[in-house]
Amino acid sequence: MKEELNRMKELVNILNEASKYYYQYSSPIMTDYEYDKLYDELVELENKTKIVLEDSPTIHVENEVSDKLQKVEHPSPMLSLSKTKSIDDLVNFIKDKEGLLSWKLDGLTIVLTYNKGKLVSGVTRGNGIIGEVVTENVKQFKNIPLTIDYKGKLVVRGEAIIKYSDFNKMNDDIENEGNVQYKNPRNLCSGSVRQLDSSITAKRNVNIIIFALIECEDEIPNSKKLQYEWLDKLGFETVQRILVNKDNMKDVVLEYKEKVKTYDIPSDGLVLTFDDTEYGKSLGITAKYPKHSIAFKWKDETVETILLSVDWMASRTGLINPVAVFKPVEIEGTIVSRASLHNISIMEKLKLGIGDVIEVFKANMIIPQVANNITKSNNLNIPKLCPKCNHETVIEENNKIKYLYCKNEFCPAKLIKRLTLFTSRNAMNIEGISEQILSNFINDGFLNSYSDIYHLNDYKNQIINKEGFGEKSYQNMIDSIENSREVKISNFIYSLGIPEIGLSRAKLICSSCNNDINKIKNITFEELSSIVGVGEIIAREWINAFSNKEFLDEFNRLLQEIKFIDNNISNLKLKDITFVITGSIEHFNNRDELIEYIENFGGKVVNSISSKVNYLINNDISSNSTKNIRAKELNIKIISEEDFLKMVE
Repeated sequence: MKEELNRMKELVNILNEASKYYYQYSSPIMTDYEYDKLYDELVELENKTKIVLEDSPTIHVENEVSDKLQKVEHPSPMLSLSKTKSIDDLVNFIKDKEGLLSWKLDGLTIVLTYNKGKLVSGVTRGNGIIGEVVTENVKQFKNIPLTIDYKGKLVVRGEAIIKYSDFNKMNDDIENEGNVQYKNPRNLCSGSVRQLDSSITAKRNVNIIIFALIECEDEIPNSKKLQYEWLDKLGFETVQRILVNKDNMKDVVLEYKEKVKTYDIPSDGLVLTFDDTEYGKSLGITAKYPKHSIAFKWKDETVETILLSVDWMASRTGLINPVAVFKPVEIEGTIVSRASLHNISIMEKLKLGIGDVIEVFKANMIIPQVANNITKSNNLNIPKLCPKCNHETVIEENNKIKYLYCKNEFCPAKLIKRLTLFTSRNAMNIEGISEQILSNFINDGFLNSYSDIYHLNDYKNQIINKEGFGEKSYQNMIDSIENSREVKISNFIYSLGIPEIGLSRAKLICSSCNNDINKIKNITFEELSSIVGVGEIIAREWINAFSNKEFLDEFNRLLQEIKFIDNNISNLKLKDITFVITGSIEHFNNRDELIEYIENFGGKVVNSISSKVNYLINNDISSNSTKNIRAKELNIKIISEEDFLKMVE
């Protein structure tokens, strides 16, 4: 018994550590296959010894609470479900009752609260007891109904997800030249929803699929199936489900198993719940799980193959990630030959070597991963030079996980992304020069820096003769480049890609320096830190950039190519007044237009509420949104757009 108890303690520590890195840092320290294997071992030992340790992951949901977002306690703990990989267990669970079998969605669980027909709250599951308030981000979901035709209080639970099609498109858009892609939709979704800036959520195509009705003021049908149908009519997208009993259970599970191979929504299994909701509630809960539902996880199909090589993929951030290349094998109906190894720590743990016999599988039957290394020759060399620029690499530890980096700020892998930002609409606004074109020009030696863009006419003959180009397209590109020589100073500063300096912060800094480029160039750390919306961390990034000789040389070269145009601020009646904007916009086409309007009168717009903010603009003044609550705490006046326009007029 002592030996078993010691092993249980060891497993609890290992699994909790792995969960922390996976859910809080989006940085796995072990494969999904290894985690499930250790988890199953722990469950087996708990069943055998009848002992469950207080911090066992079998009775606690994953710890997914950030230090940054506002916290709120759930009215009752949100328990996880008991799990099985056996269809027979599903049959034994349902017995002679009817149930609903639905997808077990692999995203981020969100609790939505509606009152008087309006969405008033969005809270993450967190650790099951404490969640994070993400209401403003939830409002950016692609399929979220902000208002519904039900005036009572309604609480529903759903899964925020990013579809595989959107996930793959985002990876294609950012990774044309071997840069590191997002690892999986689940981690990307979690990071997208738990942002302090809701505009990031808006760009990520997050959807929410409702899987439970939690609270309703009116009497609701005693049927899970009918509850779903009612939620459908209110405008929610509910989880796909099929009515099952013990007789058709196996056929339906096998039907789902085929569907998951082409299903566009991430799923890591199925959920079986009783259709009779009152009966389900009457069963109560155990110390670990509610008894009304059970989760079914797919059995991982592992296949042996040979490791042929490891590709090292350099990214725009300098991170170099290892990707296993193995002899092609068929898994779950498709041929696979590559799988991400995530980071140096996982690669070292697998003890990989070229020619090793490895086991591979598809996580959730979709994403290829290396499950195990049978040979363990451990002879794989970590490259000492960047595969893109041959600059020296370094291994750095972040949260105890090892990563490989290229420290060359002018690495071609980074240059592509920097130039993509430089030419974008809110930066230098150069049309007709896509990321793929930039990539080709870099490979051809036409571009080695920002300022080289203004000398592409030196390569006219080579460009015209390139596939997809001709005299007209070349001339359109050159005309756009020439037009970009006249630019607002804030757009220019944004185009430089200084970490943490988006367009809004660039405007704040430029405005504080009266749009004087010499003042901007020589602004001190203390002056930057005192600007509302900047602060010490961002100020440090700015100072580091302008202390970099290569950056400063390029900055000065660009000043020889461009001319700053007047920002046309003729009326400064909003000078020294700082605003935060939240909620929907009614009198302007979009939020950017309102921000520009404020800045044209000399005002400032920042993203977060602080004591330095003068007004919060929110058309729903009485809402209980996070920003409204914070503004009231700090005695910041909340005004509508109507109030704001009267102020300006």
